Amino acid sequence: MKPSVFAPGLMIAGITTPLNLLDYKLIAFDMDSTLINIECVDEIADAVGRKPQVAAITEAAMRGEISDYKESLRQRVALLKGVTLADMERIYQNHLQLNPGAAELVSACRQAGLKVLLVSGGFTFFTDRIRDRLGIDYSRANVLELDNGMLTGRMVHQPWGDICDGAEKRSMVLQMCDTLGINPKQTIAMGDGANDLPMMSVAGLSVAYHAQPAVREFANVSIESGGLDRLLELFQSA
Repeated sequence: MKPSVFAPGLMIAGITTPLNLLDYKLIAFDMDSTLINIECVDEIADAVGRKPQVAAITEAAMRGEISDYKESLRQRVALLKGVTLADMERIYQNHLQLNPGAAELVSACRQAGLKVLLVSGGFTFFTDRIRDRLGIDYSRANVLELDNGMLTGRMVHQPWGDICDGAEKRSMVLQMCDTLGINPKQTIAMGDGANDLPMMSVAGLSVAYHAQPAVREFANVSIESGGLDRLLELFQSA
């Protein structure tokens, strides 16, 4: 798809505007660097002086240069050993912010009757809070293992699988479509990194937010300046 400029900092490809938000029934969001301003794993690593090593792996994974995302996440989580719950609370309170337009976009989607899914390769310590803060309907993320209030450097195996990676994000979107009785083409998927491409590939509308080059090139919509709520510019007014 050859992108065209819809408005400054807002590119579109393969769609005809205006769109109608009522045509969609589900919107799925990535969390880190999409709904929120940080990569949580990198900030957690900073608490034990290992941010450069972890951030380098994160950046390579987001660019799609690491084929085994699960192994890359295990490597990063192993470097988090010794971080305390108090450290993580400080990250949430002092470093984590919603990206501009996040609350406005989620609110508009909910008012239009869409269900909202947060599906993240991050961690439930943060996703559960963001879910509750924004009134999101469903969430899936990884669970960090704790021992006496400290991270062990491992994740807890869940009934649905070991790690929420790109394949799991796609699976969760399709599972929600089955649960809601809707067609995947009635979904919007929004993310910034390579592990978001699988869920974007099954959605009716794929949206890149300040994303890596491969994600911008794939998406129907690329928000390259401004907040998440710029997506609403593509939809006709009620």
